[in-house]
Amino acid sequence: MKIKSFIPFALLLTIGMVNITGCQKGDLINNPNVAGSGSIVPVSLLLNHLTATLIRSDEQPWAVSGVASQYVIANYQYYRGNNNYNFGNTSDSYDILKYAIALQKQATSQQGNQTNVYFALSQFFKAYSGVWLTQRVGDIPFSQAGDESVLTPKYDTQHDVYKNCLSLLDNANTLIANLIKANPSLANQKVDASGDIFGLTYLQWQKLINTYRLRILISLSKRAADNADLQIPQQFATIVGNATQYPIMTSNTDNMVYVFNPVNRYPIYSLGFNPYNNFANNGSTYLNITTSTLDPRTFITSTPAPTPVYGGKAVSDFTAYVGSDINLSQASLLNNSNQGQYSFANYNRYYVSATGANAEPFVFIGYSEMCFNIAEAINRGWVSGSSATWYNNGISASLALYGLSNGQVLNIGFPITSTDPTINPKGLKQGDTWGTATVDIAQFMAKVAYAGDNAAGLNQILTQKYVAMFNNSGWEPFFNFRRTGVPAFSQGGAGIGTPNNLIPRRWIYPATESAYNGANYKAAIASQFGGSDDPTKDTWLTK
Repeated sequence: MKIKSFIPFALLLTIGMVNITGCQKGDLINNPNVAGSGSIVPVSLLLNHLTATLIRSDEQPWAVSGVASQYVIANYQYYRGNNNYNFGNTSDSYDILKYAIALQKQATSQQGNQTNVYFALSQFFKAYSGVWLTQRVGDIPFSQAGDESVLTPKYDTQHDVYKNCLSLLDNANTLIANLIKANPSLANQKVDASGDIFGLTYLQWQKLINTYRLRILISLSKRAADNADLQIPQQFATIVGNATQYPIMTSNTDNMVYVFNPVNRYPIYSLGFNPYNNFANNGSTYLNITTSTLDPRTFITSTPAPTPVYGGKAVSDFTAYVGSDINLSQASLLNNSNQGQYSFANYNRYYVSATGANAEPFVFIGYSEMCFNIAEAINRGWVSGSSATWYNNGISASLALYGLSNGQVLNIGFPITSTDPTINPKGLKQGDTWGTATVDIAQFMAKVAYAGDNAAGLNQILTQKYVAMFNNSGWEPFFNFRRTGVPAFSQGGAGIGTPNNLIPRRWIYPATESAYNGANYKAAIASQFGGSDDPTKDTWLTK
């Protein structure tokens, strides 16, 4: 993981004010090239920064989050990094908070009210920044963060951070709803065609906010019964049960999609991985699920392992697709991969375009996930309705994201560069057609037919949500595993890389917290973890 240090936001803001607008005796003068604290900054510019930087590099396809979620496993560190779970000190989301507060202030001053759409979106981004950080570490500075009069902001409990963030999201929904009610033509109008890189309309932003709130509420499932003040099941039911007041996503067209282009290149290119498909394999946690259920997404995301194919299996044979196990050392993984024992990523889909033109859209918050979240809530008894319908809708939405249709014939390309006659006897070049596979959606749906509102059904919901999030949704697959244990991630082996070879439960606080906000940091560590910033211990969220 790329590690970024940070200073508590209140201190950052204060230092920034001194650096940008301070005027002292002597030769120091205001920098004429930098806006002062009272300057007008276009809200469109602030929104553009927030939407452009919302998704971090480690949350994108084929990045650290994909490894931690066991979708892709590196077999050679030099070219594809390592697989270990030594998260160490987390990066932070205070830059999002800083710009959200700036958007809130500028929206208020420039539009003369706190009922405009930019103010509403500032509430979403504030909530997002709080949830982003608290789910990584636990208690965080939040309610006092951004107050320039407080250099050492207090730590809010994780409970209070979530309570605050849920309220911010509710307010954001209400504000946008009121704007649409006053002027219905706004519903299908883009909020800001130049500032919002996601290009969402007023109604789509409202749907996104409520869909994201459902994600947060389901993430609180372990706290639903012992925190009555949060009204977790009740809030979930209120949103799902009132589409007029709380519209949610209705199809993939409402997805928050991060678009890559020649400047903002697809991660395989931006990370320099494009020549190195040889040095990473798709993970066994993922492929064990898709192959056992005869899932056609197997043929889209992965290629068969060379050895089984040249041992006589067809490229359409699900048993020819073999994932690598993150438990193993990289030396073992490389040896096995060089012998043709593992599957690779679909080269023609992911490696041939700098813009990701052939890849599925990178959905960060989307309809398919929402369907599974609602299905889970029904299964848990939070909401009335048909969990089977929402479960099937989630699968169908994911299949549609890959462009799959029944009877479709897919070309399977040779995945790597190899002249080894034992794994490439035909002398195929990387990307050459290796064979074909026919999509059979009916066969797959029969294998994953919903088992009912019971433990088996819940396991199916969580498993299919994991499959649907392949290289999508950032760290959300990992957070779902941490919360539910489904699917069971591989751990216990040397490849995990932690002192106990187990997957950690949290990140360590940024090192600068102890330096700049030491007393509050120590108090937070003492109250949560007995005085040690221990990554093996659960926070309130997942205890």
